[in-house]
Amino acid sequence: QVQLVESGGGLVQTGASLKLSCAASGRTFSSYAMGWFRQAPGQERECVAAINRIGTNTYYADSVKARFTISRDNAKNTLYLQMNSLKPEDTAVYYCAASRTLGVQATSGGYDYWGQGTQVTVSS
Repeated sequence: QVQLVESGGGLVQTGASLKLSCAASGRTFSSYAMGWFRQAPGQERECVAAINRIGTNTYYADSVKARFTISRDNAKNTLYLQMNSLKPEDTAVYYCAASRTLGVQATSGGYDYWGQGTQVTVSS
């Protein structure tokens, strides 16, 4: 079991930046591959970015590639999502998730533990 708590969301204007954090506690953080997902009203939950347990491999959705960066600090048990050049279509609840499969996972079915989510709203 691992507990995940997201923070860093908020209301920003188009073009702004936000950095989301996911603080993990419980089982050893470095034992999990991690991912960021988002869900907008009426939309399916989608994987935005994912990272393997040691941070050597990453995945990004095409919609955020070159704008978002996923990273992790295993010493601090924290996952990050740096979001730049934000657009209104980035508006969603963003969730942190942990996978026991230990590799990069791009689908929600590959994740075992989820945070409560943090709201990101980008105004035009």
